[in-house]
Amino acid sequence: MWILLLPFVGLLWLPFYNHELPALFGFPFFYWYQLLWVPLTALLIWVVYRNGRKHGVK
Repeated sequence: MWILLLPFVGLLWLPFYNHELPALFGFPFFYWYQLLWVPLTALLIWVVYRNGRKHGVK
């Protein structure tokens, strides 16, 4: 369950990603870093869900 804190730390610490470079496909780092967290967060939620079902947590 602690793994779900990663998106909060990664996105709330603004000085970490408040940059334009490196750009990816013309998108500044500021934008593509945030967009990268969308599927990553979904993956983390899935991992926590599967782990909870394995251990019988509802």
